[in-house]
Amino acid sequence: MRRPKTLTAAFCKTISTPGTYGDGRGGFGLTLRVKQTRNGRLSKVWAQRVVISGKPTYLGLGAYPTVTLAEARRRALKNRREIEAGRDPRGGGIPTFARATDKVIALHRDGWKPGSRTESAWRNGFIRHVYPNLGHRRVDVITTADVLAVLSPIWHKAPRQAEALRRRISQVMRWAVAQGYRPDDAAGPALTAVLPKRTNATTHHRALHHSGVADALQKVRESAVATSTRLAIEFLALTAARTTEVRLATTSEIDHQAGVWTVPAERMKAGREHRVPLSSAALRVLDEAYGHVAGELLFPGRSGKPPGHGVLAATFRRLDIGTVHGLRSSFRDWCSETGVPREVAEQALAHSVGGVEGAYARSDLLDLRKPVMEAWGDYIDA
Repeated sequence: MRRPKTLTAAFCKTISTPGTYGDGRGGFGLTLRVKQTRNGRLSKVWAQRVVISGKPTYLGLGAYPTVTLAEARRRALKNRREIEAGRDPRGGGIPTFARATDKVIALHRDGWKPGSRTESAWRNGFIRHVYPNLGHRRVDVITTADVLAVLSPIWHKAPRQAEALRRRISQVMRWAVAQGYRPDDAAGPALTAVLPKRTNATTHHRALHHSGVADALQKVRESAVATSTRLAIEFLALTAARTTEVRLATTSEIDHQAGVWTVPAERMKAGREHRVPLSSAALRVLDEAYGHVAGELLFPGRSGKPPGHGVLAATFRRLDIGTVHGLRSSFRDWCSETGVPREVAEQALAHSVGGVEGAYARSDLLDLRKPVMEAWGDYIDA
């Protein structure tokens, strides 16, 4: 049978010679594949040759005669239009940036500490700054210029947020590289090389001088803040702990008789259990807190759940007394000025010590830290 320049309905119906028959130059890569099956029958299936992200591939369009020539042409045209619009006609193929982000978050979620704000920080930052431009786009078509356009407006105005966004975009890009969706990281070295240099010095959490901590705590006591919030702030100051460690503290972590609070590893930044010696002032705060405990939480919010991560910080901003995290700096400065040995001060703050010094620092120096925390408690509870 003579093969026509373009396929016809009659040809598709009568052709019985195995082979691949194209639909001519205007068929958008459409072909009819005819082959003989093991039982001696003929199989006729539609396929379309396309180029997606620079890679030639074939798309299956169904079997003839269930899918007619006219329907196969409609499907081929639809696929070509999808490709021209920058989409993958395979549907579940290459994901959009938003979908890839969901997969990266799911991959790392189990490694984030309970109560961590990491996932909400990812999502909120991307929803506000990244998704409007990149969320709907496939990860394989995003360029360094696209990422630069997202970061440039906030690179100088909000440097810490911009840098966090760059790191997170880079993680999504590297996941896409590992999946074979793209060859490089669009937020990697090439982007770093073209981002403008910042002249501003690094900013740290605003800290009170240690001599002002007592007055700051008194200001908190005299405010209209909720009792559990006030007690959490006092306890945080007296223990030099981090916000998340205090927000999620439970009664079972307190050994009142020994005067020790044991923070579990999953809530510590370094991932190691941390024992905190409790001063007389800290124990008095706990005694008052026990009168407000409804469940396990030492400092429950109004709903009985842990107070929100921003509650303590908002209180400090409202009263204009520095920052919550800055209290740790106040404690560290006091240690330096009162002659507390460096290794004792660093252990009190649960800081990781690197290098050879860290390899040999196996003790948590609890006995040495007890008089330090007692003196700190006396100093700010005067």
